[in-house]
Amino acid sequence: MKALVLSGGAGTRLRPITHTSAKQLVPVANKAVLFYGLESIAAAGITEVGVIVGDTAAEIQEAVGDGSKFGLRITYIPQERPLGLAHAVLIARDWLGDDDFVMYLGDNFIVGGISALVDEFRHNRPDAQILLTQVADARAFGVAELDATGQVVGLEEKPEHPKSDFALVGVYLFTPAVHDAVRAIRPSWRGELEITHALQHLIDTDADVRSTVIQGYWKDTGNVTDMLEVNRTVLETLEPRTDGEVDEESELIGRVVVEEGARILRSRIVGPVLIGAGTVVEDSYVGPFTSVAENCAVTDSEIEFSIVLRDSSIRGVGRIENSLIGRHVEVTPAPSVPSAHRFVLGDHSKVQIHS
Repeated sequence: MKALVLSGGAGTRLRPITHTSAKQLVPVANKAVLFYGLESIAAAGITEVGVIVGDTAAEIQEAVGDGSKFGLRITYIPQERPLGLAHAVLIARDWLGDDDFVMYLGDNFIVGGISALVDEFRHNRPDAQILLTQVADARAFGVAELDATGQVVGLEEKPEHPKSDFALVGVYLFTPAVHDAVRAIRPSWRGELEITHALQHLIDTDADVRSTVIQGYWKDTGNVTDMLEVNRTVLETLEPRTDGEVDEESELIGRVVVEEGARILRSRIVGPVLIGAGTVVEDSYVGPFTSVAENCAVTDSEIEFSIVLRDSSIRGVGRIENSLIGRHVEVTPAPSVPSAHRFVLGDHSKVQIHS
């Protein structure tokens, strides 16, 4: 069995972060979202992985390498532009051959991994198996319609009026039967080859399409709110550890990890919190559900429920919360006079001002 991991896409909902970084490499608890998926695949006993890459191919390849650090053998498969999940299966046909495979969206996060799901698929071997979860608003997802027995009878992609609240999770398991299905469908109104259409084709031709409703935690980390929520979930599993320096005037409360080379000076850290290697926290407060990456500086400031990427500094600001701060960012107080705001903002930025 092989794995096909999708790591293309523009990540428009995470701009401006994704103007300069692949969305799959934005960190959760100081580790790229993509890495959690690769680790889950390896834990399921799969070693051959094809990674679909697009405009951010060089960055993905530099981060993942040949896959050996995950116990995997990686093959990179270029996709000229994101033309749908079924298109990714189509262009990977030669590499997939006649093997069964799991398709995993590289920006999805599933607590508990996929080992049990892969074992179930290997045992029963339906033509396709999809994962479902109930959501409050299904309009942003692929949606499955089930009959009274729980059998999948229909699928829609981002419907305006969903027929159920069961959304497709970004993990799919297939036999080679899917290859005929992706060749049989046509692009949707979005101009993409939708995997929901390929699944519907399998259903319409009496293939065995099964579903599993997952009870564990799943998130599509496509926007800042979901990134912060996943970060919170991962940080709740931390085991306290202090490998760096914490002076006598500082206080660590709860599940706090201070990585090697980090320094905590005259500060209060209330976990769960992860402080990355080489980061200095001085005269500051870092509150729950915050991860600060390596080589950052937090000075005379407060921050809570936030993600700070590497090589950034926060100095002399009152309080920051519910924030995603990118790499090489400087956050400082504005001059007291004149009373005005000064910005350098990239495309698609969002700014909230308290006057």
